[in-house]
Amino acid sequence: MNGFHPPIDNPELLKQLSDHELQAVLLEGVSRTFALTIPQLPEALYPAVANAYLLCRIVDTIEDEVSLSPLQKKRFCDSFIEIVKTGCGAEAFADELAPLLSAQTIPAEHSLIRLIPRVIAITHTLSAPQIEALACCVETMASGMPVYQALDLHAGLKTMKDMDDYCYYVAGCVGEMLAKLFCHYSPEIAAHRDELLRLSVSFGQGLQMTNILKDIWDDAKRGVCWLPQDIFDETGFSLADLKPTTNDERFRKGLERLIGIAHGHLQNALTYTQLLPSHETGIRNFCLWALGMAVLTLKKIKQHLDFNESNQVKISRNSVKATIVASKLSARSNWLLSLLFNLTSSGLKTPDWQYSPVSHTGP
Repeated sequence: MNGFHPPIDNPELLKQLSDHELQAVLLEGVSRTFALTIPQLPEALYPAVANAYLLCRIVDTIEDEVSLSPLQKKRFCDSFIEIVKTGCGAEAFADELAPLLSAQTIPAEHSLIRLIPRVIAITHTLSAPQIEALACCVETMASGMPVYQALDLHAGLKTMKDMDDYCYYVAGCVGEMLAKLFCHYSPEIAAHRDELLRLSVSFGQGLQMTNILKDIWDDAKRGVCWLPQDIFDETGFSLADLKPTTNDERFRKGLERLIGIAHGHLQNALTYTQLLPSHETGIRNFCLWALGMAVLTLKKIKQHLDFNESNQVKISRNSVKATIVASKLSARSNWLLSLLFNLTSSGLKTPDWQYSPVSHTGP
């Protein structure tokens, strides 16, 4: 890209970029983390994974748009599912949605919505199995997320099962899609397909739970809470009482238990990564960087349970660099990866407690 690209808020100029350049610039604009991790993937995987992230981000943008009613969000989500599947109608969709976006939506997302026809055109340059994996993920996410728009979330979700379901719609299905793309890319990886698909949902949940825990207070300021009440019932705290000024030992105890559950999911994320062939260092690093940053974030939350804004538990640039270096040095060795994980995540478990649902409704 010669170090220069048009400004992110100028979709007309961005249109002139090549497919690869356009996806790279949009990724940089909407997610610094993924702009860092996706280029680690093998060349054959980059276009599909970059495109997948942009498609998911379009769904997120619709969901987060304050100017849209729950009914409008559902209609746009339903239409987008069909557009991803068929490749048709993207132009009219973008023309209708783009003018409705408010100033609260960041410039990069405004451009992303304007450029939906181009993003969809890139989707349909991919192979049929790749398109199917992406379309399946978008359908799960875009049909699941609007359900939560209609809920009153000021007092949290009712149960851990509800949190599991929410995490599946926003992250677990993304994990499944990535596992499908990795299996399509490599027969050697596909040998573990069933186990990778199972673990990928847990991987996604571990990352999503970490984000939810980090953003508790930002969400509370908006009158929203994604935590499950049943975890806090045992500690005697009602999430209906959660405010940005809350300072309560019972709340912190519940928080510790959720950190322990998230740790279990990240343990599965490590197993997932260790199932990938050791010579696939690009895919392993892609997984390890996300996993490492999540572990360090959980550790920071555990050390500062009295934090009251997300910046206080955001990991430093040096921590990100250390994660990258440690991953690169140990990516090929499952033994080293286990050692590193156990060292960095020590103290995240809650050994004297185990979650037991009051009434189990799932399979």
